[in-house]
Amino acid sequence: MLVLLPPSETKAAGGDGPPLDVGTLSFPELNPVRGKLADALVELAADVPASLAALDISIRQADEVARNAELWSSPTLPWLSRYTGVLYDALDIGSFRKPALVKAQRRLAVASALFGVVSGVDRIPAYRLSGGSSLPAIGTLSALWRPALEPVFAGIDDLIVDLRSGTYATLARIPGAVTVRVVTEVSPGVRKTVSHFNKAYKGKVAAALARAPRDPSTVDGLLRVLSREGLAIERTGEHQLELLTASH
Repeated sequence: MLVLLPPSETKAAGGDGPPLDVGTLSFPELNPVRGKLADALVELAADVPASLAALDISIRQADEVARNAELWSSPTLPWLSRYTGVLYDALDIGSFRKPALVKAQRRLAVASALFGVVSGVDRIPAYRLSGGSSLPAIGTLSALWRPALEPVFAGIDDLIVDLRSGTYATLARIPGAVTVRVVTEVSPGVRKTVSHFNKAYKGKVAAALARAPRDPSTVDGLLRVLSREGLAIERTGEHQLELLTASH
């Protein structure tokens, strides 16, 4: 099983590992695109106004441009420690004991605008690049990533649980992946997608699947794992699940 998470705009600073070496990352067939994007971000960082525009951030976030300027020289962290925010708070990887952490490293991956997908013990630097960005020297990321990423996902035989947000789903289609829609019931029989708490619940889903005693290989197996964790989960299609949350 591979559980594919969205990244976060917020990332932990610093690190205790050596500078980025794309040759050490999983899915090495993605390295040409990774290197091209990293070089483009470093080059773009020399022009702060152009970087702010391309990254769609304000002058108050100019430190993000400085991070990009140091992509090849700044220290790295394991990706599970690099990403922060609501989903990763709910995942709470810091609470995992060694056996559970090993499972998480094997089962979890993140969709990344810069790296395509990272998993396992991959170490990455802090950076700023969103899935919807368009870089002057590159163009849209979806046009760049789709030809590289889609064959990678097509070659994965395991069950894929796709928790990506819409922006990152455009970077690669994954036919047959199981999606999870977080919903609340607004009136009997009427449900709507949850927005505010969506990331927190997906973090809980990821944590439950990461800790599961065995890898589920079917949609029904996923349902059993998540139900045992007390999540109100239902199957609504061949590859679709709905997580019913309490109204807030």
